[in-house]
Amino acid sequence: MKEFIIDNTLLDIDTIYYIVEEGVLLKLSEESINNVVECRSYLDNKIIQSEYPLYGINTGFGSLYNVSIEDKDLSKLQHNLILSHSCGVGEKTPLAIVKIILLLKIITLSKGHSGVHLDTLNRLIFFYNNDILPVIFKHGSLGASGDLSPLAHLSLPLIGEGQVYFKGEIKNAKDILNLFNLSSLELKSKEGLALLNGTQFMSGYGLFLLFKSYKLSYMSDLISSISLEAFDCRVEPFDPLIQKVRPHKGQSIISERINKFRNNSEISTIKKAHTQDPYSFRCIPQVHGATLDTILYVTSVLLNEVNSVNDNPIIFYKEDKIISGGNFHGQPLAYVLDFLKIAISELGNISERRTYNLISGQRDLPSFLVNSPGLNSGFMIPQYTAASLVSLNKQLSSPSSVDSIVSSNGQEDHVSMGANSAILLYDIALNVNRILSIELFTATQALDFKKPLKTSAELQSFVDRYRSCVNFVTEDKIMSSEINTTSEFIDNYKIEDNLFTF
Repeated sequence: MKEFIIDNTLLDIDTIYYIVEEGVLLKLSEESINNVVECRSYLDNKIIQSEYPLYGINTGFGSLYNVSIEDKDLSKLQHNLILSHSCGVGEKTPLAIVKIILLLKIITLSKGHSGVHLDTLNRLIFFYNNDILPVIFKHGSLGASGDLSPLAHLSLPLIGEGQVYFKGEIKNAKDILNLFNLSSLELKSKEGLALLNGTQFMSGYGLFLLFKSYKLSYMSDLISSISLEAFDCRVEPFDPLIQKVRPHKGQSIISERINKFRNNSEISTIKKAHTQDPYSFRCIPQVHGATLDTILYVTSVLLNEVNSVNDNPIIFYKEDKIISGGNFHGQPLAYVLDFLKIAISELGNISERRTYNLISGQRDLPSFLVNSPGLNSGFMIPQYTAASLVSLNKQLSSPSSVDSIVSSNGQEDHVSMGANSAILLYDIALNVNRILSIELFTATQALDFKKPLKTSAELQSFVDRYRSCVNFVTEDKIMSSEINTTSEFIDNYKIEDNLFTF
């Protein structure tokens, strides 16, 4: 198995994607081990020497910050914290996201500012490397004092509580520990707080959906290129000169992609009867490009967060300081996740408009893209489904970050709601995949009516692969199965280009 050594090197998007996609094993560097050990040793001495209470270490939590805890109860305090904060409800977080959440918690704790024992960090790494993944529920985080509830569920197996996924089944954590001859950990002072404070739930969802967003961006360009061909669209809107005088990065990238996809197309070179195309075709570089620019911005914010220490209090053992602050607050993530919700939704919005044009009976295409329209309804209702999903995404795109609610008796009086942003973004991304599936289903049907004119070799190769899954529709049939198959085709489609480097 491949191995990744965790040290203090800042992680980039390619590296994180490599770790996640290749299933590599994690290992701490000597530098990380030393930092974690030194930080813990400093904290142990500080507890003995300090004349003043240390928040969350020998005090209660939240509005109970002024309640002192006796030394003999410090471990019990951390144990109780995890139990009491395990309040998640609703659907279970997808496994792929759980593994990213676990990865991110390991990365932040490895920096040596959180005060955890090396044994605790090694146990998390053991869980990760052996695919022992805690059951985490979707709802329960306010995205402020960290993702308290979901991270409590992430931490339960450390103390032999809760449930985990192992080899495709949900098992009691205690049973899996026994399977590996492992004992439950007795968490020491501050460890429970270090595990629960942090933004790993939001960030884990965010990274997973960032990867999806890059792919949705690419697939939008590829599928829209087929629509451009099928609707007999002009090539002038993609001329590099237009992009040069409005030099947004995303616009230029998308225009280059479209030109590459349509290169040497017979359809695109024939004389056009129309002088302009509808915006949903003509403005693809501007709309898709703005989405890509947003994705690139969100990437920068998420990478900052991944490489951060975001629990509380934070220990600076070299400077002899323990500082209680607000690095766990999810506001930076809430904003960009809301921004990404809007940007990804727009890929679906403009896609549905192209689908609508393709079935409208224009440009030598039959109404609803079927022979004998009237007897056959053809592609009339797939567009309804796309429109329904677009409308739903408009509702889901309403920003979560403008909301807040008071918690913990007013001590935690402003929260980010970033976790809600992340959860809604997940649903939006699924819907956009389905909307693009309907466009692909529709555009390939329309393209077949252009024969004997030929599209580009690259687009034809893609269409041929798709046709091995979904055939040309000659008469009415159950369309949902075709749409679902198309959605799976997009999910499984492997992109050879590097999605993250421009």
